[in-house]
Order: sequence, then structure tokens, then C-alpha cells
Amino acid sequence: MPQQVISANRLRDGFVVYLSPDDSWVDFVEGGQVVDSPEDAEALVQRAAVAVADQLIVDPYLIDVAETDGVLWPTKYREFIRATGPSIRPDLSKQNYVRGADSQGRS
Repeated sequence: MPQQVISANRLRDGFVVYLSPDDSWVDFVEGGQVVDSPEDAEALVQRAAVAVADQLIVDPYLIDVAETDGVLWPTKYREFIRATGPSIRPDLSKQNYVRGADSQGRS
């Protein structure tokens, strides 16, 4: 079984988020809880269901991830785009917004 994390969208702002080991939702895939067995994957799904019930996130699902050069990345291109932001406007990427460097002055 491949390594997996749970991805979802945060209801407050629509950002793609990942379930972390402490049950918080983090903005970057490398902070997500990585599992590699069907039993652990099912446990992640159940933990995510709590956040859905609490109306924190929507549409949680498992995505495959792999480590490349010491960094955890989604293996599917669609999930890579969701993890990093728009491919045609790097200035509007998720990394810029989350880390406080977007062009609108938001942080």
C-alpha cells in the first residue's frame, strides 16, 4: 500500500488542508499524518469524519504521497496542484498567501 494522507478543504476559507498527527488541519502536505496500512488509513478517515461533523472541513479523502529529496509530495498531478496553488500565477500560490507574502497585503 502506498503512503497516504487525508486532504480536505477548510470551510472557513476554502484552503486545501491536511490532517496532522494531533488532529489539527495544516496547510501543507508535509505536516499531514502519513499512514501506510489499510487499518491506519481507515482510522484517518474516521478522524476526518469528526471534523466534518464539527463543520471544520469538507470532502476529506485519502491521497497518495511519496518523499522526494526529503520532502513529502502528492504523487498525482491534481493533488500536487491542490497542494501548491495555481500553476499559472505563482504570485497567487498557496505558499505565498499562507506565508504572508501575497500581493493583497493579507497575512
